[in-house]
Amino acid sequence: MIKYLLALLLVFPPYGVANQYPVNDSAVCLAQNIYFEAGNQPVAGKVAVAHVVLNRVAHERFPDSICEVVYQTKEYKTSWRTGLPVPRRGMCQFSWYCDGKSDIPLDSVTYDLSYKLAGKIMAGEWADITEGSMWYHATHVYPYWAGTLNQTVVINEHVFYK
Repeated sequence: MIKYLLALLLVFPPYGVANQYPVNDSAVCLAQNIYFEAGNQPVAGKVAVAHVVLNRVAHERFPDSICEVVYQTKEYKTSWRTGLPVPRRGMCQFSWYCDGKSDIPLDSVTYDLSYKLAGKIMAGEWADITEGSMWYHATHVYPYWAGTLNQTVVINEHVFYK
């Protein structure tokens, strides 16, 4: 177990280590987002969440790389423990990145599936079932911005918008 956790730290270093983003490998970044945003959902939910990231990468309003989209945040603060920048809670595009919890995947089976799906989705093996959506939220919440966008589809536990 210790070896597994140490290996994960090499792949997912703590905030601020080496560069602004914890990881700089597109498949790993996309897999992390799939894992944390839709890890508990069927494959369709995972694929949909991944396509939102790809749709954002393709759009001029968002950053040009998968990792930059996944780790996009409005604001950083300085960690009182390390003195390094960390994303301010509630200021990230994807909530898992700035929820204050560990960003190290602990369910290896779910992460492995997320990683494999990320590779296939990036290779174009899965169609965009979100109809070009660039935003989504969980079905149990209704964010302030939801009424300003066009809802496209509901997939598993997420509502998608253009």
